[in-house]
Amino acid sequence: MEQEDVLLRLLSTPQNDYISGEQLSRALGVSRTAIWKYITERRISGYVVEAQPRLGYRLVSRPDKLLPAEVRVGLRTRLLGQVVEYHERVDSTNNRGKELAFQGAEEGTLVVAEEQTGGRGRRGRAWSSPPGTGIWVSLVLRPNFQPSQAPLLTLTAAVAAAEAVRDLAGVSAGIKWPNDILAGGRKLAGILTEMNAELDVINHVVLGIGINVNTPAFPEDIAAVATSLFLERGGKPVSRVRLLQSFLERFESWYDRLPQAAEQLLQRWRELSVTLGQNVTVTSPAAVLAGVARDVDSEGALLLETEDGQVVRVLSGDVSLRPRQAVHREEFM
Repeated sequence: MEQEDVLLRLLSTPQNDYISGEQLSRALGVSRTAIWKYITERRISGYVVEAQPRLGYRLVSRPDKLLPAEVRVGLRTRLLGQVVEYHERVDSTNNRGKELAFQGAEEGTLVVAEEQTGGRGRRGRAWSSPPGTGIWVSLVLRPNFQPSQAPLLTLTAAVAAAEAVRDLAGVSAGIKWPNDILAGGRKLAGILTEMNAELDVINHVVLGIGINVNTPAFPEDIAAVATSLFLERGGKPVSRVRLLQSFLERFESWYDRLPQAAEQLLQRWRELSVTLGQNVTVTSPAAVLAGVARDVDSEGALLLETEDGQVVRVLSGDVSLRPRQAVHREEFM
């Protein structure tokens, strides 16, 4: 554990009591002058730390930021998020993740941004990433999979995100194939997976996820199709740190068991799906298909029963859900 993590853990006492400089000095193995320097650095980062003679230090408040120490302290993972690269602003966490992956970054490295200026989803679509409101992160992964099994990672991220949102925020989130999380019929989160591979080996995968957490409102052009946990909860905010930690823990729990646990993962994905059993239209560069979404296979492909009774395997495309009495087009952000 890094020294800043130890400092934050010690200051985060349940009763918010004071802790002496001598205790901090002993725990970190540094001088009391160094402790003062650490406290000053934390204050610059947005922490409010009270200092009283003969009493010591007391953490009064912490910033609403996804700082590395905030992410790591209390995080119950072996691998994911143990190395965190933090940015106030970046063009895209996936772009930065790919740079780090090519430079040899260790597996589980997490890129976090408070704001993305060039956030994107599938097919290069823009993703709204306003500062301080959402979770905009990317993971560097080096799975021991065949390239054909890589779609399992997108399914894993979707399951982990939906479960974390349901359990932590109490919002009934569901998965729309291939990579969206919906709440109340509107888009809450999206996943972007990018792979570098050879014929029979994956070199690395960068998996990005954007979750609209405390976004109070959206631009007019997407307001009808986008939502956030803040909006779904009637204006009650959600801890971004705790939600990110929950996502990472759930993702790693599945990841450690793949590909052997692929069928269990697929079953859980089916349980959380809002696509299966629905009338849908799938639009891809090659064709537009309509029918009933019946299932997903072991490689994450959608099995679509068309209107003439054939079952078509769809590898990629944009899905529109079609309720019985009306056609409702769900646009992507």
